[in-house]
Amino acid sequence: MQRNFRKTFVGKVVSDKMDKTITVIVDIYKKDPLYGKRVKQSKKFHVHDENQEAKPGDLVNFMETRPLSKTKRFRLFKILSHAKSAK
Repeated sequence: MQRNFRKTFVGKVVSDKMDKTITVIVDIYKKDPLYGKRVKQSKKFHVHDENQEAKPGDLVNFMETRPLSKTKRFRLFKILSHAKSAK
């Protein structure tokens, strides 16, 4: 079965404190209907990370999947870029 119909998102990892779960924030820009100004909205997603490879600050691509827990409905697809480590 192909998985082309599943939604994918790109976001930044903000937390990896849970076991096999990361918290990812996605920024969405919407146009205000009255004034026409672009407004930034953010939403957090809990994403399943089986191998625990994503770290805070990483830019990741994740996709929809079956419900894995009460709050997890997404799984990690690809790490697009790693965060620069602070020395």
